[in-house]
Amino acid sequence: MKPRLFTPGPTPVPERILLRMAEAPLYHRSDEFRAVMRRVNAGLQYVFQTARPVLTLGSSGTGAMESVVASLFRPGDTVITVNGGKFGARWTQLAHAFGLKAEEIEIPWGRALMKEELAASLKAHGEAAAVFLTHCETSTGTLTDVAQMARIIREHSRALVCVDGISSVGALEMQFDLWGIDVCVCASQKGFMVPPGLAFVALGERAESAARDARAHGFYFDLLKALASWKTADTPWTPPVSLIAGLDAALEMIREEGIENVWRRHRRLGAALRSGMTGLDLRLFSQAPSDSMTAVWIPEGIPWRQFSDHLRKESGITVSGGQEEYARKIFRVAHMGYCDAGDIVEAVSGIERALSALGHRFPSGAGLEATQRALAEES
Repeated sequence: MKPRLFTPGPTPVPERILLRMAEAPLYHRSDEFRAVMRRVNAGLQYVFQTARPVLTLGSSGTGAMESVVASLFRPGDTVITVNGGKFGARWTQLAHAFGLKAEEIEIPWGRALMKEELAASLKAHGEAAAVFLTHCETSTGTLTDVAQMARIIREHSRALVCVDGISSVGALEMQFDLWGIDVCVCASQKGFMVPPGLAFVALGERAESAARDARAHGFYFDLLKALASWKTADTPWTPPVSLIAGLDAALEMIREEGIENVWRRHRRLGAALRSGMTGLDLRLFSQAPSDSMTAVWIPEGIPWRQFSDHLRKESGITVSGGQEEYARKIFRVAHMGYCDAGDIVEAVSGIERALSALGHRFPSGAGLEATQRALAEES
């Protein structure tokens, strides 16, 4: 049976990228590899919509997050974090790990940060060196309006605007320069359609200045080392050269489609998947759903494990369960990266069959009908 991956990382990898990665690896200190890095650096700037450097690290997305905390701040600095899910909480955990004072805004999982909450925190903590935001919270499928939040931060403070874009960049609109973002981190295994192992840090001018003032207390994750190498199309450490070759192919694909068209495609797919779920009389978990992934409540009486097993065994479909207190209560379906309308139809069809087999009642074909209608409306 053909495997169909709908997890929010890793996401499916196109054959074109797999073939590029299967080529003999280049020596990472050669002119040939530097030519690849120059293309990759320019391609990443295009995706982030920035003229500033976008640094490539050999790590997961969490490594990029750690590099920001380790490189830009000093122990004792006050930062504002937003805990609305597992990965928003990770900013808080990293801040504590590096001796920062984290003033946490706690919000319910599934709800986005409101501008009034951010403004109140900035007023209470005017000395904050940074605000850490999560564009798409992977544990809940919730989207934060980072453009609006960045504007509020810059109007009310001198804090750096630091964004986790791991489940958004390469799928959802990101205007790094236009929105006034100082730092945005991402990873390869989501919208970029590459296997896990690469992380990216877009570094604004204010962030670079902060890094130079902070006396970085990292070594491998010292962004100033990465920045110095970036300027010569190099890397400070041995990079995962085959993954970077795959990234080069992925960025070619994104350019060919056009970044605005990529954003438009994800809006269409997100709307279609949500329509399919509500057509099956399912409740969406998030109050502000993202177009890169969708979290859905599992119907009462349907065991998560049986639902997941049926999807995988009967349809070849793998989705993700909930995390923390929502384990076995919600499931998460990604529709980012190498994903098209046919994939959404397959996902909804498989979910329909699994729920029907496990006793959830709905009009036959209701989810597929709603999905097809949404796709037709958005075509």
